[in-house]
Amino acid sequence: MTMNRIPNEQPAWPRGATTPVLTINSTFLQIKGRRMRPLTQYGRMAEKHWREHCPKMVRDLEAKGQLHQALLEAEEKTKDEMIELTQKFRKQGLTPQQAHDRAWEMVRENYILLPAET
Repeated sequence: MTMNRIPNEQPAWPRGATTPVLTINSTFLQIKGRRMRPLTQYGRMAEKHWREHCPKMVRDLEAKGQLHQALLEAEEKTKDEMIELTQKFRKQGLTPQQAHDRAWEMVRENYILLPAET
């Protein structure tokens, strides 16, 4: 089998390999043929933080098949509260960046940066 390549382009997989090298991350899941919505930056941040600081919770959610849904909910609630607070702070005269930063400080520990398990 010959691979058609653009000159100087890296091959799709290492020389001598017969199949491509795959990289898997948990931001995209496919379960029973059904594609699940990928996580946004908030969901990815939550997953990284939860796995490091709340491993028991993550194990429990994974065992129930609910981790991805919990991450989607955390990012959705974060996004909604961020929008609401940012608009409130903008009306109070803060710049867009100031409003965003203040909203993030208030919301981040509600759903994303949960307290560490003891």
